Amino acid sequence: MRKLFNLATVLGSLAAGAAFGSAAAQEAPKSIKVGYAISLSGPQAAGAMLTTVPNYRLWVDDVNKAGGLMLKKFNKRIPLEAVEIDDRSNNEDMVRQVERMMSVDKLDVVLSPWGTGPNLQAAPTFAKFGYPQVMGTAGSDKLEELVQKFPTMFWFLSKPNEQIKALVDVLADQKGKGKINDTVAVFVVQHPFGVEYSSSLKPALAAAGFKVVYETSYALGVADLSAQINAAKAAKPDTMIAISYPPDTFMLTEQSIANAFTPKVRFLGVGTAFPNYKGKFGDKVNGILGLGGLDPNAPGMKEYFERHKAVNKGQEPDRWASPNTYAGLQVLQQAIERVGEIDNAKILQEMKTGTFKTIIGDLKLTGNRNPSLWHVGQWQNGEFYGLAPATRPGAKQPIF
Repeated sequence: MRKLFNLATVLGSLAAGAAFGSAAAQEAPKSIKVGYAISLSGPQAAGAMLTTVPNYRLWVDDVNKAGGLMLKKFNKRIPLEAVEIDDRSNNEDMVRQVERMMSVDKLDVVLSPWGTGPNLQAAPTFAKFGYPQVMGTAGSDKLEELVQKFPTMFWFLSKPNEQIKALVDVLADQKGKGKINDTVAVFVVQHPFGVEYSSSLKPALAAAGFKVVYETSYALGVADLSAQINAAKAAKPDTMIAISYPPDTFMLTEQSIANAFTPKVRFLGVGTAFPNYKGKFGDKVNGILGLGGLDPNAPGMKEYFERHKAVNKGQEPDRWASPNTYAGLQVLQQAIERVGEIDNAKILQEMKTGTFKTIIGDLKLTGNRNPSLWHVGQWQNGEFYGLAPATRPGAKQPIF
């Protein structure tokens, strides 16, 4: 009996040890580690520090103020611990840093870089390691093809050709009402952004009965286009379209004002929706069209603006990529919490199939893309409202 008792004691001890080991293995982590390599300095920093980094910081702050992400696996909320790495606007360095976060540091969540080009360069790494790539600042006409190749990509901006079509539809409507004529001046930045957007512009204009009476391209970051502006002015177009990138969006606006080039319609590219665009030009921005837009009266938008300013030292979000970036983070958060653990395969599946509540509305990411987007907006009385699609709730009528 003594041997049996001892054996039972040993077996009981082993069972207790195994149970303790299992409990220890399931012990909740102290934090969920989040990282991102992004342009905190260099030429890409202006966009990153306006549209992306502030929303990443806001999301971390919002989640932690709520106690963290709720993980059912541990039946508790786990706070986020975030790491920012400056890629110095060097995309090759960014990709190396992203791979290190995934393969060496093994972070729980890795957020995407800023801009279409950097995101395309990072896509193979996100796909290789199976991390969701939530992109609030990337757009491409090859979206479907890219999702097939890199199924971890999730797109939260419009396709360029969708935005160009929406712009031309707005112009055609105004032409049909007799408010503008058929003449257009076109400025295009020599940059992949300019190439992609302009490739669908001229065919769309021609199909809608518009004539390009002046056209020029220019190098990214050029300091002076006054000669080109005056040449466009001499052509007397009713519409100016600039497929521009910051800082030339600001420069084109400033030099157009200085040279009294005031066509009835002015459309400029990236930067038009920035709060510092309105800050620089004041009421002179009224009537200017650009990419993006928002409905400031949408549910949760006012509160989002207030929190964004509180976390980012009074800085407002831009009226294009910022709300979409934050909405992407809300999708990621809800997917993680529904799965109940950091399991990227399950999180990806939930993102592909679930429906999510966000500040830009309820989203279902069919084909790994956000279908609920403003393509074109306009400054009206100090706010950059969404114009198109005109069928969206909150859409404004254009004013010229």
